[in-house]
Amino acid sequence: MKRRTLLQSIVAMQLGGSAARLWAAPSTRTRLLLVFLRGGYDAANLLVPTSSQFYYDARPNIAVARPGSDLVSALPLNSDWGLHPALRESIFPLYSAGQAAFVPFAGTHDLSRSHFETQDSVELGQPLEGSRNYRSGFLNRLAATLGSGAAMSFTDQLPLVLQGDLQVPNMALRSLAKPSLDARQSRIISTMYRDTDLDATVNQGFVVRDDVLRELNTEMTAASRNAISTRGFELEAHRIATLMKGKYNIGFVDVGGWDTHVGQGGASGYLAGRLDELGRGLATFAREMQGAWRDTVTVVVSEFGRTLRENGNRGTDHGHGTVYWVLGGAIRGGQVLGEQLAVTSASLFQNRDYPVLNEYRAVLGGLFARMYGLNALQIEHVFSGASARDIGLL
Repeated sequence: MKRRTLLQSIVAMQLGGSAARLWAAPSTRTRLLLVFLRGGYDAANLLVPTSSQFYYDARPNIAVARPGSDLVSALPLNSDWGLHPALRESIFPLYSAGQAAFVPFAGTHDLSRSHFETQDSVELGQPLEGSRNYRSGFLNRLAATLGSGAAMSFTDQLPLVLQGDLQVPNMALRSLAKPSLDARQSRIISTMYRDTDLDATVNQGFVVRDDVLRELNTEMTAASRNAISTRGFELEAHRIATLMKGKYNIGFVDVGGWDTHVGQGGASGYLAGRLDELGRGLATFAREMQGAWRDTVTVVVSEFGRTLRENGNRGTDHGHGTVYWVLGGAIRGGQVLGEQLAVTSASLFQNRDYPVLNEYRAVLGGLFARMYGLNALQIEHVFSGASARDIGLL
């Protein structure tokens, strides 16, 4: 293998295209995990507008029933909203304990309805007008503002949201059981680049990998003995908690499979299965954080919502406004927060979607200001041109 090709492989496998180094922990122990649901999940069946007859008329086959005594009805949150019953054992207890909140009518004002364009727009966190810097994501700017390099992306590739001036490592935890390079190969590669300009970059990549493997070695053994599921996000969340308790203060993970054009289902079916898996993963993360959960905030976002009316294939199409989840041991949960309106035909955006009333940069800017005590200039660095808005999450 050519030296250049080999180096590119190392960088891609270990660091997602970015050199990495371990940084000192920031002064605050506040932790942030951002979970990105890629595919535009159907927020209207997650946070069910139970007071809206229009919702039920618009979804004759996939609506979730109003709260009732059976196990397939929405879980009551307040007089207007209910929660999907798939989250009965995972998120609903956190909500009841004041550790989960929801923000409907949330999102970006980007109107492309393209998965890729809107995901990029959200991850950049930059104004929609004017030129954009595609090497500057808002989580990278937040970490730099905090003076902390204790950020990690738990993904195969370094996502746009964590690209920027601060060097951030990435690693897909689900593949840690089979490292791409063993110790002998790592030593050979390190020797190849000794005393070159790339020496520090290559070696630091191996340091990050070995450090994560060492942190998780005990946890992996315990997981198999205790029969914790090895499937999907639940195990990923368990491992993320192991790392974030001790080393990383800012984390990112994405979960795919939310583009439900066909056969979405209602209280049961495809979407319900996805919500169940996600909910169990988030509840696992909360539990495994133990005492650190009180200083942890988890935010779940998606690029957009979906059409309120079901389509001819008993699914939903690309929409606009969505619902954000905010979880944590010290948040002011047990509430549905932010600007809201009645869900009627007249209130739809372009006669099809939830409108965006809670612009994501304003909401996250207000949340970050409360979490970290950031001033207006610091928030401006993270979300240029946005007006931070405190909606009472903390």
